[in-house]
Formats: sequence, structure tokens, C-alpha cells
Amino acid sequence: MNFHIVTGGCGFVGRNMVKRLFKTTEDVIIFVDDLSVGWDPEKWLDESLQRSEGEVSFYGVDSRLVFIQDDIRNVLRASIEKPVEYFSHLTGQELQKLDKFFHFAAIVGGRAMIDGDPIKVALDLAIDSEFFYWISRNKPENVLYPSSSAAYPIDLQTDTDAIALSETDINFSKMGQPDMTYGWTKLTGEFLAKIIAEHYGVKIVCIRPFSGYGEDQDLSYPVPAIAARAAKKEDPFEVWGSGKQGRDFVHIEDVLDCTLLAMEKITDGSAINIGQGRLTSFLEIIDLFTEFAGYKPTIKPLLDKPVGVHSRYCNMDYVKERLGWEPKISIREGMRRVYDAAVEKYVNKD
Repeated sequence: MNFHIVTGGCGFVGRNMVKRLFKTTEDVIIFVDDLSVGWDPEKWLDESLQRSEGEVSFYGVDSRLVFIQDDIRNVLRASIEKPVEYFSHLTGQELQKLDKFFHFAAIVGGRAMIDGDPIKVALDLAIDSEFFYWISRNKPENVLYPSSSAAYPIDLQTDTDAIALSETDINFSKMGQPDMTYGWTKLTGEFLAKIIAEHYGVKIVCIRPFSGYGEDQDLSYPVPAIAARAAKKEDPFEVWGSGKQGRDFVHIEDVLDCTLLAMEKITDGSAINIGQGRLTSFLEIIDLFTEFAGYKPTIKPLLDKPVGVHSRYCNMDYVKERLGWEPKISIREGMRRVYDAAVEKYVNKD
């Protein structure tokens, strides 16, 4: 039986990918997370727990979902010599081939973390270097390295010079400055991905998701936090900065769709954007959520809060041309889903 590995498998993107793979394949899904940020599987997995053996838990009637609670670096070190044998022994199943490796493990925490503790974020360099070393030795069938829109030069994202960012706006022979240590770590990861493809013959693709969001995202991120406050009819309504700063919001289901398609069609370590190709301000998001809630609050800017770059959105022409892909979920539909989930979580339960 083939198997897939998802690091950071209990984080926002990771847990959604785990659920997608479980529904769309018959393979074993091994997901690793130390739960420093990610959610315990008991909170989000629909499948029942079958048994636990130390730090390893098995979910689903066929035990195809295998959760390892550990720092991914420990797992990589333990399995580097003979990964198929290692994971076969760990799962108690006769595994044959590591098909896809999704590397979502990272230090995360939104803008407050990026600006507030940049050296902690730089630990991503340690996580990624061990990941790439493991990949160079074991060469899975397909590998995903999630980069970030934060890798783009910040001088292209100001209030006066904002452009729709294209893949070619990152050029390793003529570098611009990315967004804080988070941007630098992701840019380094992209560089290593190209080396992995060119020097080791590994099929790998990088993605640059813009502002991904979804119904089960935690409140450290702006979209679910704004939705929750709108559901509670906050007034005055607080917004970090002026609220005029904008992002390219893309629903998690579209992120997963584009990611899996990219893994089929791109293998040379190159990077693609994933977004709507549309700039939406935080004030517009507040207007949308408060419209759903049926009220019009006074806006209260919090000018002492970190806001990041002024305008970050992407050009999706390359993805449309190379993959034939476009997002399916509109901003209004996606935000409606998030708002309805917020009402269930924070209003109806009371």
C-alpha cells in the first residue's frame, strides 16, 4: 500500500489536506504535528480513534489515518535511513511506496508572530533544512514545498506602488527584500527546492498561497477573527491599522485544488501563485461580514497594531496558462461560509 506524509498535519492547511487525501485516496495518510499550534485530531477529524500506541494514534475503521505527535525533525532523523521500513513498523502496515510528501510544518501565528517574534519564526530554517536533506536522500514520488506570498519584495506592495505580483517578480539573480524573517525563510526554501529538483532529480513544486482562509481557521488570523466579532455585533468595530490595507483572499478548498493539480503538472521546483488575483481591503471584509450580520458599526482604527505591507495581491495569468486553473469560490461565498461557521461557534452555542 502506498502512503503519504503531511507535516504540520494539524495546522489549518495541513488538516484540510489530510481530510482531502483521506476522502480521495485509498492510501495510508501519516500526519505529523507537535501540537504547539495545531489542533488535536479529536477536535477536527470526523473519523473515530481506533487505538493509540505511545505518541502514535490510529483513526478510521481501516486505520489509514496515522497521527504522530512529535516534532517533525525527530521523525525525519529517525526515518532517514529506511523510511518505508520505519513507517511500516510504526503503523503496523505493509507499506510499499511513499507517494506524496506535503511539508506544511512551520512556525506560524499571523502578523503578531511575524512582527513580534521574528527570530522564533526563523526556526523555520532549521525545520526546512532537515526536511530538504531527508528529501534528497529518499526522493518521494512527488513533493510539495509551501512557500508564501511573503517571499515577494515588499517594495512592490506599498500604498503607492502596489502591483499584481507575478511569479517572475522573484528573481534569485536580482533580489528584492521579502517580508521579515518569514519571507526570508520561505525564499530560502524555494531556492533549496530548485536545488533538490536540479541536483537530486526530485519532483517538487512550490506554491505561494496568498491570504488563505476557511471555516476552521483559528482566531489568530484576521478573517475568522473579524467574522466572530461581526457575529457578536461588535460596535465600535476595531480594525488593525487603517483597514485600508488589502490582501488577496483565497478559500482553503481552492488552495487544495490548485496544490494537488500543481503537483501533477510541475516537477522542476518552480513556484506558482495561489489567489483570486483580486485586492480586497480589510474594511471591505468588515463591510461584508457586518452586512451578513445585519448592522452597520462605527469603525475604530487601531493604529498601534502591526499591519504588514499595505497591498499584497497576485497575478494569476501564469497559473491559468500553465495549469488551466481558476478559483471556484468567490470572496462573497467563501466569507459567507466563514460567517455562518462563526455564528454556530460563537453565537448559537451561547
